[in-house]
Amino acid sequence: MLHDQRGDRDDHRRLGRELGLFDTDPLIGAGLPYWLPDGAAVRHTLEEYIRAAERRAGYQHVYSPVLGKRELYEISGHWAHYSDDMFPPMDLGGEQVVLRPSLCPHHAVIYRSRSHSYRELPLRMAELGGMYRSELSGVLGGLTRVRAIQLNDAHIFCTLDQVADEAEAALEMIRRAYEALGITPARYRLSLPGPGGKYVAAPEKWRRSTSLLAGILDRSGLPYEAVEGEAAFYGPKIDVQVTDGAGRESTLSTVQVDFHQPEQFDLHYIGADGARHRPVMVHRSIIGSVERAVAHLIEEHGGAFPAWLAPTQLVILPISDTELPNAADLARRCARLGLRARIAGPDRGSLGGRVREARLVPYQAVIGAKEAAGEHVALRLRDGRRLDPMPVGDALTRISALVEARSTDLWADPAPQQASYACDPGQGSEGGVHAW
Repeated sequence: MLHDQRGDRDDHRRLGRELGLFDTDPLIGAGLPYWLPDGAAVRHTLEEYIRAAERRAGYQHVYSPVLGKRELYEISGHWAHYSDDMFPPMDLGGEQVVLRPSLCPHHAVIYRSRSHSYRELPLRMAELGGMYRSELSGVLGGLTRVRAIQLNDAHIFCTLDQVADEAEAALEMIRRAYEALGITPARYRLSLPGPGGKYVAAPEKWRRSTSLLAGILDRSGLPYEAVEGEAAFYGPKIDVQVTDGAGRESTLSTVQVDFHQPEQFDLHYIGADGARHRPVMVHRSIIGSVERAVAHLIEEHGGAFPAWLAPTQLVILPISDTELPNAADLARRCARLGLRARIAGPDRGSLGGRVREARLVPYQAVIGAKEAAGEHVALRLRDGRRLDPMPVGDALTRISALVEARSTDLWADPAPQQASYACDPGQGSEGGVHAW
């Protein structure tokens, strides 16, 4: 992080607007932010990371519609237990259609659309899909509480004997994602039902699912707290909690065990004995909603995202107009490698001013007369390190390797550095040797 203390100055709403990541407009509506190009780059990169991680873990991706008949949510239990958070039904051709509040019912229907053998299980189904919550205006805020949500969701249909392994694998995916994103969980929470009628009345199912999740947490060696009143209406959850700069806690990731919806939708598989058996449904989300994940990343890093996630990964700084052709060539080479680069030329001010303007960019590539002549580049890292000039190809190879590895490190190996980090960014160069 580029700051020592987090607080209001690191609020993602302020930073998101200052950095040109997202914004809102009354004409679009409250709780409905739109993404600007830099924010869209962060979001797209995060989504592709998750999809790739899921593919490696054996998930199959699907698409499902954001609308469903009211009957779908009556079967799932959402209408009885969650309708206060749903948008009102729309009448279409004599049928009532609802904007979905979750993806679970759609995935249950997709599962039951084909017959399944025990040999296919666990069947892991994933989707980055839209869902909608009728949040009250008073609780809306930036990207953390919105009405249109893009959820990183997945449902694993498995046998009872497979539940523990699948849930533990999901927790490991969450751990690896947090490591790549530079996120530290505040705590793990076993979310249990509380008093009242908002939960499905099925004591035996609650006992079994709670026992499974508690056992998974105990075997994983993760410290956790059991908290009543935080479960989903159909089952308990393992919630991974994070805190923002003001100390407010929220859930980012979750793993759930569900005996309820497989029964409601009459899901089954054919076992080795040739008979029909009921699968268990494990719900899991690695980063939760994309909106909340990006909000937390903005605040966690103060806008200085890990290099693989940064909207601009490399800013190219030609000293004078003479080096502009070299800068354009470097930008083209970056594009071919999939690196997000831009040129900040002399028309944007002094070198020192351009360095300060690009302070959140992971890599600054300075090109002076000497570098241009030798097809070299002088790299300055976001943390203040300045590396000796090196061949352009070497620099791009090393940056690309770190980006492809989703590393939070800016540089893989100790490289020759100038002795001092303290410098005057207003200084120019002599023959391409920079002392800014």
